[in-house]
Amino acid sequence: MIKVTLLGAGNVGFHLFSAMHQIEGIEVIQWYNRSLKGLIPFQEKTSITDDLSTLEEADLYLIAVADDALPVISQALENKNGVVAHTAGSVPLKTLENHSAFGVFYPLQTFSKNKTVDFSTIPLCIEANSKPTEKVLFDLAEKLSAPAHRISSDQRKVLHVAAVFVNNFSNHLFAIGEELCEKNQLPFSILQPLINETIDKLNHLSPKEAQTGPALRKDQKTLDSHLQYLEKKVHQQLYSILSSSIQQQHD
Repeated sequence: MIKVTLLGAGNVGFHLFSAMHQIEGIEVIQWYNRSLKGLIPFQEKTSITDDLSTLEEADLYLIAVADDALPVISQALENKNGVVAHTAGSVPLKTLENHSAFGVFYPLQTFSKNKTVDFSTIPLCIEANSKPTEKVLFDLAEKLSAPAHRISSDQRKVLHVAAVFVNNFSNHLFAIGEELCEKNQLPFSILQPLINETIDKLNHLSPKEAQTGPALRKDQKTLDSHLQYLEKKVHQQLYSILSSSIQQQHD
């Protein structure tokens, strides 16, 4: 049995609790958040607190807070005996070096509270300061039935940057597409098959091989026409930069 204290109730913390709470062999003994409001619905399932001084002893303190809040949480855990691990993509392992046993347990996925996720499909990037600490984190991953990978801080930083491109930026482009559709009384759902096929192609082709469109074809007439249509300067800039990037990659 792994006794876990979870710190943070944002998107990552919410989904970690939802997954761990249901699994035999994991006991979330306490859940901390700076505001109790988000934890009240779970007070029948675990002990909740907004006071770091009341944290109980646990095998693992799993920190799922904003990056800039990590140092404060870490300092509050200095007298604890368990493993202290954070879940951040861009924060190096050494940030927790004030502890004797510390590591990283980074789930490489996008999380929204109103969308369920299956942890058995989520890659977990693990890094630790020692073999015993690493074993605790890999044991937790095994109980979650999640694929675990030994990833260094430098590698994780690269993954996090890559993830911003493939998820955050691509989703922003979907949002712009939705905005253009709504402005012209078109349902965004008409683009859904195209989005699905774009993603499905990556099961068969590399992203570079799957590239299509006027920028790849160097269809300047169409590129100019699209730029003239776009009203927002930021959209014009994005269109130009991305078109240029496509052409440079394929030259």
